Amino acid sequence: MTYTEVFIALADPTRRHIFEALRERPKTVGELAEGQPVSRPAVSQHLRVLESARLVNVEPQGNRRLYSIKRDGLNELRQYLDSFWSDALTAYSAEIARRVKSEKGE
Repeated sequence: MTYTEVFIALADPTRRHIFEALRERPKTVGELAEGQPVSRPAVSQHLRVLESARLVNVEPQGNRRLYSIKRDGLNELRQYLDSFWSDALTAYSAEIARRVKSEKGE
Protein backbone atom coordinates (compact mmCIF):
# COMPACT_ATOMS: atom_id res chain seq x y z
CA MET A 1 0.00 0.00 0.00
CA THR A 2 1.06 3.54 -0.62
CA TYR A 3 -0.13 6.81 0.76
CA THR A 4 -1.72 7.55 -2.64
CA GLU A 5 -4.20 4.69 -2.11
CA VAL A 6 -5.17 6.27 1.20
CA PHE A 7 -5.60 9.70 -0.45
CA ILE A 8 -7.79 8.16 -3.14
CA ALA A 9 -9.85 6.17 -0.63
CA LEU A 10 -10.45 9.18 1.61
CA ALA A 11 -11.01 11.65 -1.25
CA ASP A 12 -14.67 10.68 -1.47
CA PRO A 13 -16.71 12.58 1.16
CA THR A 14 -19.08 9.65 1.81
CA ARG A 15 -16.16 7.26 2.33
CA ARG A 16 -14.47 9.77 4.62
CA HIS A 17 -17.66 10.11 6.65
CA ILE A 18 -17.95 6.31 6.94
CA PHE A 19 -14.29 6.07 8.00
CA GLU A 20 -14.76 8.80 10.60
CA ALA A 21 -17.90 7.10 11.93
CA LEU A 22 -15.74 4.10 12.82
CA ARG A 23 -13.63 6.20 15.22
CA GLU A 24 -16.23 5.74 17.94
CA ARG A 25 -16.46 1.95 17.79
CA PRO A 26 -16.70 -0.96 15.35
CA LYS A 27 -19.97 -0.97 13.40
CA THR A 28 -21.95 -3.07 10.95
CA VAL A 29 -22.92 -1.94 7.45
CA GLY A 30 -26.45 -1.29 8.69
CA GLU A 31 -25.22 0.96 11.48
CA LEU A 32 -22.94 2.83 9.08
CA ALA A 33 -25.72 3.26 6.52
CA GLU A 34 -27.98 5.03 9.04
CA GLY A 35 -28.00 8.71 8.25
CA GLN A 36 -26.01 8.29 5.04
CA PRO A 37 -27.32 9.73 1.77
CA VAL A 38 -26.50 6.42 0.05
CA SER A 39 -27.93 2.89 0.22
CA ARG A 40 -26.59 0.00 2.27
CA PRO A 41 -25.12 -1.65 -0.86
CA ALA A 42 -23.33 1.62 -1.65
CA VAL A 43 -21.95 1.74 1.91
CA SER A 44 -20.70 -1.83 1.41
CA GLN A 45 -18.91 -0.75 -1.77
CA HIS A 46 -17.31 2.19 0.03
CA LEU A 47 -16.19 -0.17 2.80
CA ARG A 48 -14.58 -2.45 0.21
CA VAL A 49 -12.54 0.51 -1.06
CA LEU A 50 -11.50 1.37 2.51
CA GLU A 51 -10.61 -2.27 3.13
CA SER A 52 -8.59 -2.42 -0.10
CA ALA A 53 -6.65 0.67 1.05
CA ARG A 54 -6.04 -1.17 4.34
CA LEU A 55 -7.87 1.46 6.37
CA VAL A 56 -10.46 -0.84 7.93
CA ASN A 57 -10.56 -4.33 9.41
CA VAL A 58 -13.47 -6.66 8.77
CA GLU A 59 -14.56 -9.30 11.28
CA PRO A 60 -17.30 -11.72 10.26
CA GLN A 61 -19.88 -12.26 13.00
CA GLY A 62 -22.45 -14.78 11.85
CA ASN A 63 -24.26 -13.29 8.86
CA ARG A 64 -22.94 -9.79 9.61
CA ARG A 65 -19.58 -8.15 9.20
CA LEU A 66 -18.18 -5.81 11.81
CA TYR A 67 -15.95 -3.01 10.53
CA SER A 68 -13.33 -1.16 12.55
CA ILE A 69 -10.50 1.25 11.83
CA LYS A 70 -7.16 -0.37 11.17
CA ARG A 71 -4.99 1.80 13.41
CA ASP A 72 -1.82 1.41 11.36
CA GLY A 73 -3.65 2.10 8.09
CA LEU A 74 -2.66 5.75 8.10
CA ASN A 75 1.04 5.17 8.84
CA GLU A 76 2.31 5.65 5.27
CA LEU A 77 0.21 8.78 4.82
CA ARG A 78 1.48 10.11 8.15
CA GLN A 79 5.10 9.46 7.10
CA TYR A 80 4.50 11.21 3.79
CA LEU A 81 3.02 14.27 5.50
CA ASP A 82 5.74 14.25 8.17
CA SER A 83 8.35 14.51 5.41
CA PHE A 84 6.91 17.93 4.52
CA TRP A 85 7.15 18.99 8.15
CA SER A 86 10.80 17.89 8.23
CA ASP A 87 11.48 19.88 5.04
CA ALA A 88 9.82 22.95 6.55
CA LEU A 89 11.84 22.66 9.76
CA THR A 90 15.08 22.26 7.80
CA ALA A 91 14.28 25.36 5.73
CA TYR A 92 13.37 27.29 8.89
CA SER A 93 16.63 26.27 10.55
CA ALA A 94 18.64 27.31 7.49
CA GLU A 95 16.90 30.71 7.43
CA ILE A 96 17.66 31.30 11.12
CA ALA A 97 21.29 30.37 10.58
CA ARG A 98 21.47 32.72 7.57
CA ARG A 99 19.99 35.61 9.58
CA VAL A 100 22.30 35.04 12.56
CA LYS A 101 25.28 34.95 10.23
CA SER A 102 24.05 38.16 8.53
CA GLU A 103 23.64 39.95 11.87
CA LYS A 104 27.19 39.03 12.85
CA GLY A 105 28.40 40.54 9.57
CA GLU A 106 29.79 37.30 8.26
